[in-house]
Amino acid sequence: MRAPPDYRRYLVNTPESEPWGVAVTAGGRQTCPAGSRYPPPGHPPDHNFSWENGRVLGACQIVFIAEGRGLFESRATGPVRVAAGTALVVLPGVWHRYAPDPGTGWTEQWVELQGRTMEALCRRGALAPAGAVVPMQRALELETLLDRIQVRLCGGATGFDPEAAALGLHALALVVEAPRLSAAPRPITAFVAKAERLLTEAVDHPPPIPRLARELGVAYSYFRREFKRHTGLAPYQYVRRMRLEKARRLIGNSSDSLQAIADRLGFSSPYHLSAAFKKHYGQAPDHWRRHRD
Repeated sequence: MRAPPDYRRYLVNTPESEPWGVAVTAGGRQTCPAGSRYPPPGHPPDHNFSWENGRVLGACQIVFIAEGRGLFESRATGPVRVAAGTALVVLPGVWHRYAPDPGTGWTEQWVELQGRTMEALCRRGALAPAGAVVPMQRALELETLLDRIQVRLCGGATGFDPEAAALGLHALALVVEAPRLSAAPRPITAFVAKAERLLTEAVDHPPPIPRLARELGVAYSYFRREFKRHTGLAPYQYVRRMRLEKARRLIGNSSDSLQAIADRLGFSSPYHLSAAFKKHYGQAPDHWRRHRD
């Protein structure tokens, strides 16, 4: 089962979560096209907001921007531009507002976490309002974790879900760790991070990996080894995963033909895209597109 491309679900934090210290109490994903109203209608009053007034939440949210760009603002951060691959960490009691650039729109997904563990992290400064905008070094890993949480939220189960809570903490740990990874990186970490960024920015037509290694000033064999050690994926696997993730978003959120999507993402044919998609996700693209409805 996979979560629909656009949905949201809100839950009550039940007493079952108390021994665990954390619970996922809401989540969702949505694509906001360029020029569209933001936020889209359908959120409850305590979560909805306007740019003019902003909002204050009673829980922590992780909002991941997968595509597009926009703006985030709080009193601690001031206005900060947001690019694709950025996580926003919204803390309870903190006034904030954010929105996509009208010229690009964006694709986002988010989860909400509550519980005494979250309260302790805020109280002890592990989570701070000034650190709300986090460029992710491990954006693909974070997106995968959030995907898994969304699937569980869509499963229809009620009450506390320990696995979703664990996944939520894992996602939060990645976000908290990201600034440390980007601060004064070692040379090896620096070139892997730069390679990830360049590949993410050029997902439609990524450069050949040997050429990328030359541009980064490292030997191809060394690049392959260190890239896999840091990301868990060989460079070609990383590129393939990025392209399939984007193909899934395009198939789920647009009426583009499989031919057009294959051409855009550099697949040799719609058949090649369909075969790769089915192997990775366990279902054909047309089935995924029908399932969203």
